[in-house]
Amino acid sequence: MKAIILARVSTEEQMTEGQSIPAQIGRAREYAKRKDFDMVKEYQFDESSTKDKRAKFEKVIEDIRKSKEAIALIVETVDRLQRSFKESVELDALRKEGKLELHFIRENLIVHKDSNSSEIQRWDLATFVAKSFVLQISDNVKRTFSNKVKLGEIIGRAPIGYLNVTDEITEKKDVIVDRVRAKYICKIFKLYSTGDCSMKYLSKLMNEEGLTTKKGKKLGVRQMELILKNPFYYGYQLYKGELYPHKYEPLISYELFLQCQKVKEGYKKIPRKVSEKPFVFQGLMTCANCGCRITPELKKGKYVYYHCTNHKEICEKIYVNQDDLLKEVKAVFSKLVLSDEEKDRLVNSLKATEEGKNEFQKMQLKELRKENDRIEEKISIMYEDRLSGSITIDFYNKKFKELMEKKQENEFKMKRLNNANKNYYITANTILSLAQRAPEIFESSETEEKRQLVNFVFQNLELDGKKLLFKTKTPFERVLEYQSTHNWGD
Repeated sequence: MKAIILARVSTEEQMTEGQSIPAQIGRAREYAKRKDFDMVKEYQFDESSTKDKRAKFEKVIEDIRKSKEAIALIVETVDRLQRSFKESVELDALRKEGKLELHFIRENLIVHKDSNSSEIQRWDLATFVAKSFVLQISDNVKRTFSNKVKLGEIIGRAPIGYLNVTDEITEKKDVIVDRVRAKYICKIFKLYSTGDCSMKYLSKLMNEEGLTTKKGKKLGVRQMELILKNPFYYGYQLYKGELYPHKYEPLISYELFLQCQKVKEGYKKIPRKVSEKPFVFQGLMTCANCGCRITPELKKGKYVYYHCTNHKEICEKIYVNQDDLLKEVKAVFSKLVLSDEEKDRLVNSLKATEEGKNEFQKMQLKELRKENDRIEEKISIMYEDRLSGSITIDFYNKKFKELMEKKQENEFKMKRLNNANKNYYITANTILSLAQRAPEIFESSETEEKRQLVNFVFQNLELDGKKLLFKTKTPFERVLEYQSTHNWGD
């Protein structure tokens, strides 16, 4: 009789001596020799028996189905072949047709066309035991995962920017920051948060700068999307649709993550065509008359003109030369230049306007700290009630989760408030320092850099016929105010 050997493992532990594929193959060959079988094929694979689709198992079944002669399928034990009854349907149909005999070495069981009810029941019982073992493992895994999540430990592999490591002595697993790739992850979030960089552009940029996956592959647009929506980077991990804080070092702030999500939503709400050739005002202007986007158009291969898309069909198509628009922009940049003394006076003026807000922020910080103290007290009382049995585990877990989420939210707010003033003063001084060189930088920049600089200084750009309407961002507006009044409000 022709025979096929099947040997399978699904975990690293099963690769140990006694359960390894070579060990299974060796015992199966001895068995086939004793039975005087004609060996046709040997299948060796590592594939979970609990997957909905088992490609390698189906290949074995297909070979048996195509065979013109009956086949003896030799397996170490039932659980090497199956751990559920879904495979029994296919296997039993082939058995009844006389195309298949099942030989389970360890159980000393042969199931064939003429098997009696006792042999069939032994097969079913062994499958039931295998299925029960899988369910037990599943429950244990769920409990393990639940405990790991509560302890802030990662579930699965760490995302790009982090590394899974194992201590050589204790063999304890951990996650550390991948210092080589982490800087690129931070750059991706920072660039995307500006609203000036698409995921396609970021993918191209990161590939040019040498960022790869841990396996050395390039990152496409899909990988950019996964990175930008992964909460792990700001200190949380997603488990069963809910967020849980993890214990590893975050790469970005929660505020930066939120800003990126807002930008992403903005891209969804405003469909836009991005041409291969960049233009200075591309995507930055709207029509003052109808609110539609202003789009660039290249004429004679070198002259750039802008006009309303006229999506609402209520505007006249008026073409405006890019050079005319740039003249107005350059005029604004030239007014931003200040002497060192003027710059220092402006910064001091900006600080003075912030004093009232600082007092308010201090009060907010105080209230948030008090609220977190109250939350800690509530958790402590709940824990005592849980130990005494006066509240259920489910109620405790639910309330604990609610309180911890509120505490985490307060901590995010406190962090934002603590950094607000410091970041404001540093940023204001830096922006003003850059403003002193804005005309020079603008003139020497490439088109994409010009576009970013325009977006950095201007807001609410509109085209009213051939006239450019705009507002400048803080603190640039204060600079222009000074230029027109020569008064810092001292």
